[in-house]
Amino acid sequence: MKKIKVAVAGLGFIGPAHIEALRRIPNIEVVAISDIDEATAKAKATSLGIEKYTANFDQLLNMDIDSIHICTPNNLHFPMARKALIAGKHVICEKPLATTISEAEELVSLAAKKQLVNAVHFNIRYYPLVRQMKVMREKGELGEVYSVIGSYLQDWLFYETDYNWRLEPEQSGESRAIADIGSHLIDLLEYISGLEITEVMADFNTIHKTRKKPLKPIETYSGKLLKTEDYADVAINTEDHANVLLRFNNGNRGSIMVSQVAAGRKNRLSLEIAGSKQSFSWTSEQPNDLWIGKRDAPNGFLMRDPSLFDEKARSLISFPGGHNEGFPDTSKQLFKEVYAAIAANSIQNPSFPTFKDGLRELVLCERIIESNKKQAWVKV
Repeated sequence: MKKIKVAVAGLGFIGPAHIEALRRIPNIEVVAISDIDEATAKAKATSLGIEKYTANFDQLLNMDIDSIHICTPNNLHFPMARKALIAGKHVICEKPLATTISEAEELVSLAAKKQLVNAVHFNIRYYPLVRQMKVMREKGELGEVYSVIGSYLQDWLFYETDYNWRLEPEQSGESRAIADIGSHLIDLLEYISGLEITEVMADFNTIHKTRKKPLKPIETYSGKLLKTEDYADVAINTEDHANVLLRFNNGNRGSIMVSQVAAGRKNRLSLEIAGSKQSFSWTSEQPNDLWIGKRDAPNGFLMRDPSLFDEKARSLISFPGGHNEGFPDTSKQLFKEVYAAIAANSIQNPSFPTFKDGLRELVLCERIIESNKKQAWVKV
């Protein structure tokens, strides 16, 4: 079988994670990468064992590739995805798909016109128990959804000296915590519950209104303390923390909280969905366990075990029960579905999140930003 040739643009944290996942799928070969400059691209290509590299995205598109993964800062997603689609490449893009609704709408339209497979990396959908909850809800085991509670907590921006490009609106966009980790949480809530959010009420808070941006590469000083003169004070205009009240199209309610300054929480997404028959509770830091709440019977506990799962969710499990699977496996499972579509040259009825899902999250994010500014309910 002919191998599908793949390129990856952007080799920060998530780009190598894409490559590692792609290498676990048969008949896929990562043949080239691009990064911020030639020296960086060369160093990363060497460390990853990839022969071709460039700092020029146009050169990457001119190589013999079938698809491209866009893992760059947010402000580059739209122009790169647009160029790739015009060049006839299938596109897998990190979220957010773009920084404005109009840009995302253009990408949705262009991908449909070019008849190309398109996907957004909402990989948290691919924890097996997430799909199992969705399937159980579809089979009526949850009942009517009464309420949804969710949170996504991290501590990687806990100190005022913690700094990253995501803190800069010109690269990341007008929202940070909601647009970054909140988009995963909101996507999951609608994906599992089958409901649509119709109104939002948001309240943002910036804990560190000024942060200290390192004037020298942080990697150079790994494990060392920078001196006062090695920092520049930078005003921060995006949120460290956000609370959002939600109204759904079935008339019921929900709420979410996201924070990137919650000490001790490294990457904890949690959700609880209460239905008329039972409740589900799940957290990404214990992704192989699902708590099932009952009113008139003992509460239940479901482990990730293919012999216990519905057939529609079993396909996301590669190992027997008790052999835990985690974050790296979510990208592998997502890419398996994406590349099955690419191999079949089919864009019909995709099982994976597409550019349309990316557009949906941008709409929700912009309405949440609007609500915070107005301090009022805003319709979606």
